[in-house]
Amino acid sequence: MSNLKEDILETTTKTLDLKKVRAEFPVLHQEVNGKPLVYLDNAATTQKPNSVINAVSEYYKGYNANIHRGIHTLAEKATAAFEETRKTVKAFLNAAEAEEIIFTKGTTEGINLVASSWGRKFVEAGDEIIISSMEHHSNIVPWQMLCEEKGATLKIIPINEAGEIIFEEYEKLLSEKTKIVSIVYVSNSLGTINPVKEIIERAHKVGAKVLLDGAQASSHLEIDVQSLDCDFFAFSGHKIYGPTGVGALYGKRELLEAMPPYQGGGEMIKEVTFEKTTYNEIPYKFEAGTPNIADVIGLKTAIEFINEIGKENISAHENELMTYAYELLKDIPGFRPIGTAKNKISVLSFVIEGLHHFDIGMMLDAQGIAVRTGHHCTQPLMGIFGIEGTIRASFSIYNTKEEVERLSDGLHRIVKMMK
Repeated sequence: MSNLKEDILETTTKTLDLKKVRAEFPVLHQEVNGKPLVYLDNAATTQKPNSVINAVSEYYKGYNANIHRGIHTLAEKATAAFEETRKTVKAFLNAAEAEEIIFTKGTTEGINLVASSWGRKFVEAGDEIIISSMEHHSNIVPWQMLCEEKGATLKIIPINEAGEIIFEEYEKLLSEKTKIVSIVYVSNSLGTINPVKEIIERAHKVGAKVLLDGAQASSHLEIDVQSLDCDFFAFSGHKIYGPTGVGALYGKRELLEAMPPYQGGGEMIKEVTFEKTTYNEIPYKFEAGTPNIADVIGLKTAIEFINEIGKENISAHENELMTYAYELLKDIPGFRPIGTAKNKISVLSFVIEGLHHFDIGMMLDAQGIAVRTGHHCTQPLMGIFGIEGTIRASFSIYNTKEEVERLSDGLHRIVKMMK
């Protein structure tokens, strides 16, 4: 990994060597339905480089053991690798300390942990919780469940036609009743980058806490939880070239220490008797049972992959592809982009009037082109735009302009054939 950046980036121009990038991802080198694969579903999950695959494999081959409670060599090696990932995530988010990092299954579990633990302790009848109109279901349903249980009220920040939150309306929703604002940093359906620093500052003025859904932001933007001053930040490994089923939740120490455990079992305890249990210190208080050791170790390697290339290089490449795609697609008859925010990442969602998004997705797949179709787990958002779903092309470090051209050619053929 140490020379990856030098191998992929030409030292004089800092341009990407896409052949070397793509060589790191074995899944890309195959045919689908007799055509070379074009994978444009990166907002759903990114593909995994060899280094991540090897890290997971090496754990199982070389030092598979349970962690923290063993004194033998394999257990100590596994524990050390596991905890090194915690330090790596701390640096990735610029958290104040590693103990503020809790390993989870992903963003969804991170949000559920906060809603179930912090929410059940601190939210009361008559309190208010604020989310936005563009939230993923995982940042809607846990708060609905909490509101139903506690008698609290869920309030929604409206958005404009471009898919941007209306900040003035957000300010009107805030009051001394607001307990927490839980908002997506970057929309998975629209690509919109929300002004989260301003959102956090305004929420803190009324004493509210803020949770950021960082699932999409974590692979595209530099994250600094201390500068943002967010109270919680959740992200998933599989969105950042890491394994599925693993992620992390950041929380400020004082909040995590005040929260009750999310689950009971091994590791989250200091001492257990039939009369009373004493809970462990953070972060272990929230990590009951044997964790996903191998994939946590793989997460460290995924972050190293990003750090070696540099997010600024990744984002520049992805944004160039999105701009190119829009230029090629905008003249397709019936093409209408959904989500035209001024500040957004490399997600291009659109509809083609008169054609169903599922049909388009299936016909693109027949040409070896993988895009996402549907509501993208944002059904309320789709309702705001008056549609059932979109076609979503989302770009990553390994995609090429030639692949964008194949998408364009495929869509032009489909529209010509169907209209």
